[in-house]
Order: sequence, then structure tokens, then C-alpha cells
Amino acid sequence: MSAGEDSAASNRARVIRRKATKVGLKLRQRGNIYELLDVQGDSVVCGGICAVENHIADLFVSSPPGPAPVALPAGWAALISAYCLTLAAGGQSSSTVRLRRLTLAHIARGLNAPTPDDVSAAQLVAWFGRQTHWSRSTRRVYRSAARGFFAWAYKYGLVDEFICDDLPKIRETPPSPRPVPDSVWRDAIAAADPRVTVMLRLAAEAGLRRAEVAQVHTRDLIDDGHGAALVVHGKGDKDRIVPIDEPLVRLVRAGACGHTPGLPATGWLFPADGDRREGDHLTPERVGALVNAVLPQGYSMHKLRHRFATRAYRGTRNLRAVQTLLGHSSVATTERYTAVDADEIRAAALAAIWPTSPRTDGRGV
Repeated sequence: MSAGEDSAASNRARVIRRKATKVGLKLRQRGNIYELLDVQGDSVVCGGICAVENHIADLFVSSPPGPAPVALPAGWAALISAYCLTLAAGGQSSSTVRLRRLTLAHIARGLNAPTPDDVSAAQLVAWFGRQTHWSRSTRRVYRSAARGFFAWAYKYGLVDEFICDDLPKIRETPPSPRPVPDSVWRDAIAAADPRVTVMLRLAAEAGLRRAEVAQVHTRDLIDDGHGAALVVHGKGDKDRIVPIDEPLVRLVRAGACGHTPGLPATGWLFPADGDRREGDHLTPERVGALVNAVLPQGYSMHKLRHRFATRAYRGTRNLRAVQTLLGHSSVATTERYTAVDADEIRAAALAAIWPTSPRTDGRGV
């Protein structure tokens, strides 16, 4: 590590130590390993500097326009951490656990109650009602997080009553797939560098999510008995196999050096850059940002997945096959990804037209 890198790491550690102290934690460092300890001296999180930095970030939220960060209420912190450990013990992915932690921390700060047991059903409903800026999907995420947390707390006697039955159900959102048009996709590829081009193709031609693209490894190329395929590491630690064509096979087989000379020919297809530790792959957020930067406003990396789903269904009319390719647990979810194009709508309308000219004698047809 150079002198500049060493200085930057020291500065980051100082910031983490200062924030940890504010929430009653202690930072311990051994070489490149960092550990956060609670007041009893028990380890809260241990790993690289990014791991402890992310954990501290979960415990703080900026409170504009005020300059000072707001710490998570002490009466909530231990319970939220225990609940997140339960989720992890049940096999939930680290990204899911982190999202639940952030969501519950936001709920705790918004309710402004000392402990979860001090919250009434009316307070919870009122707080949800004030979040008029939320989209329907965001509201669904928060409702699920609240119900899961309070059900867990009630089961183990940590709160006196389960207060979430009064939370109204969220209406289902009508399917509104918006696949990236081929012309937009081609323009994005023309504007992208070689690394982002591979990301675009994995999303649009194999239907990978940004987190799945981030985790592609050269060892994930296989022959499934029918041809070349890619093992995709999906949500909830569920792997699936997606057949891919030869041009995409060559891009993956070439490894990182295929898109960026000087990088390894084996290993992660998108190794971490910047200050993440050696051996990491890019974060899903970084992959999404790189891809979205070459897409026009109104389109996102996830809409490339919609493109894959729509074209796959149009080519086979087999919704179950598309469900398997996308890694969905429900066909209903897959239906939300498949768009009907204008030609199909016109063909359906024309098919309903009377086969001969209508009568014009005033007596109908």
C-alpha cells in the first residue's frame, strides 16, 4: 500500500471510530481487519474496512437541512440487529438483510419512540399515512419490513402486542413493463466502453439483474448438456442456469482482460476497482450506475431485463420457461415483465373485426 493509500485508510478509520463512539460501539483494528465491538465487548461486525463502514452507515441517516447525523434510537438498535441476525440465520442474502436494517432504522427514527414497545398501531398507521411521497413499491417494502419485525418481536415477547394488522394492504400495481427498445439498446452499446458493453449484453441477452451481473465469474460458464450456459447467482442465494449464445460465451470466457487489458483472464468478470479490497467484484450499485449512465433518461438497467423477458416470451409463448430463465418464484411476477407490442395489439383488434362488411340498411349486422 502506498503512503497515499495508507493515509486515506487512516482517515476513513478515524471517521468510522468517531461515528462508532456516538452509537456506543468501539472500533478495533488488526492490520487490514476491522472489528466493531458493543459495550459488552462482543463483536458486532468483523471484516474489511468496507464492511464496518457499511454497518456504521446503516446506523446513521443524514437529516437535511440540519448538518448533524441522527443516530438510531438506542432502544431500537439492539432489537433491529437481533432481528437482522435472525434473517441471516434463515438464509436471507446480505443485501436483503441490509435493506431490512436500513428500512427499519428509517421507521424507528420516523416514529420517534424510545423503543418498539412504545409504538401503538395508530402511531404506525399515521406515520405510514404521512409518507405521501412513496411509490407503491416503496410502500410495500416498508410494510413488509414493519410486519416482519413486529411479528418477530411479538413472538419472542419483546413487544406486548402485534400492531401491524391495522396497516392497510397495498393495492397491486397493474403490470407496466417498459422494455428497452432495440434502437435504444444499440445506441447504448455504441456509447459504452468495452466493460459496460458486456454488462449491457448480460442484462439484455441473458436477463441478469445488476447484482447478478456483478457476480459473474469465468467458472460460471458451463455446458448444460444442450449447449453453452451461464450459472447465474440470483436473489436469495438461488442459482439458475441460463443458456447463452456463442458471442456472449466468448465475452465471458475472455474474463476481465477481455474488456480491460491488464486485468486477469480468470476470476470475476468485473473485478472491483477503486478502494475496495483485492479479490472483490464490483458492487451491484456500481454496475447499475455504469449501465444507467449510457441509457437515456427514463430507462434503467432493469428495463433491459424487461427486454429479455419480453423477447423470450414472444419467441416461445411459454411463460413458465421465461419464469425459469428470470429466476422468479411466481408466474405472476413474470407476467409483469412481459410487454405486448403494438403489432400484437393491432393484430388482436383486427382479429375481432366482422369478416364481411356490416349491413347498412339500418337493421344492424
